[in-house]
Amino acid sequence: MPEPHTRIDDYADELISTPRAHLALELRQDDEGLELVYRDRQLVRCFLTRQGMAAANYMAKALGVGIPPLGETVKARVSTGVLFRAVSIASLDYDVEESFVLLERWLQEAALQRTGSSEMT
Repeated sequence: MPEPHTRIDDYADELISTPRAHLALELRQDDEGLELVYRDRQLVRCFLTRQGMAAANYMAKALGVGIPPLGETVKARVSTGVLFRAVSIASLDYDVEESFVLLERWLQEAALQRTGSSEMT
């Protein structure tokens, strides 16, 4: 069985289960890959593999931020809806072609949620 490209902590599910308009998240890059953190607790770890870095890139895009340089952090302030999509994107299997259909949809939804409903009216 292949090694996983990401690890999603149970705390991510707990956090998503209570709707919130604003979560102050941090995206950090280190020697092991990229991690998404809330209040110093890891939510997602994307490992330094081809799939892991693809997941990290798409997850950052869903959050509306870029990937930070090695050893640095970027901040993202998003709703739990956007976080749900980012975590879902990180869990996709990028060797399966159908994953890209979900990826496209979730990226669109995350972008709409980040901009708010005022642009939709």
